[in-house]
Amino acid sequence: MDQNKIDPQHSAIRAILRTIGPIVLIMGILFTIVGVASSFLSFGSGIPRLFWCAFVGLPLIGIGSMMIKLGYMGRISRYMADEMAPVAKDTINYMAEGTRQGVKTTARAFAEGLAEGGVPLTKAEGMETKVRCHKCNSVADEHARFCDQCGAPVVKTKLCPECNELNDPDAKFCDNCGHKYK
Repeated sequence: MDQNKIDPQHSAIRAILRTIGPIVLIMGILFTIVGVASSFLSFGSGIPRLFWCAFVGLPLIGIGSMMIKLGYMGRISRYMADEMAPVAKDTINYMAEGTRQGVKTTARAFAEGLAEGGVPLTKAEGMETKVRCHKCNSVADEHARFCDQCGAPVVKTKLCPECNELNDPDAKFCDNCGHKYK
């Protein structure tokens, strides 16, 4: 990572966390050892005198650990990203390869549903495009010349004088330029 992009104050704080964190952690470990040892050594001889050190040491261990974690978080995150990114890429590629046929089938079914809903579609691999009858709104095959429900011609036969676009035979306006037919 480019060090110029990091705020200088951030770098100073990170250096402090990396320095003081281990010191606090070591102090916490030592206090905890003294407190626990005092407790065990006082069995049979009375009340432990330094047991309070364990109550100071345990929070110091937590604070020191957190400071170290914060001080090295960027480095740890970059390491984890470097380790996980290739695995994630391989997983996605594997899943894409294994689901390719399913995605094609789903896309084909989706396209057929859109075609039945009157949405114009381009012809996909292995799929026949459907068109709507302009008279009765039923679905017909792309190559049908007449509607199988009402018998109306399905092909566009009305030529626009403005843009030469073929439109439905009973169109009042051009689908392309909006020219009004008389």
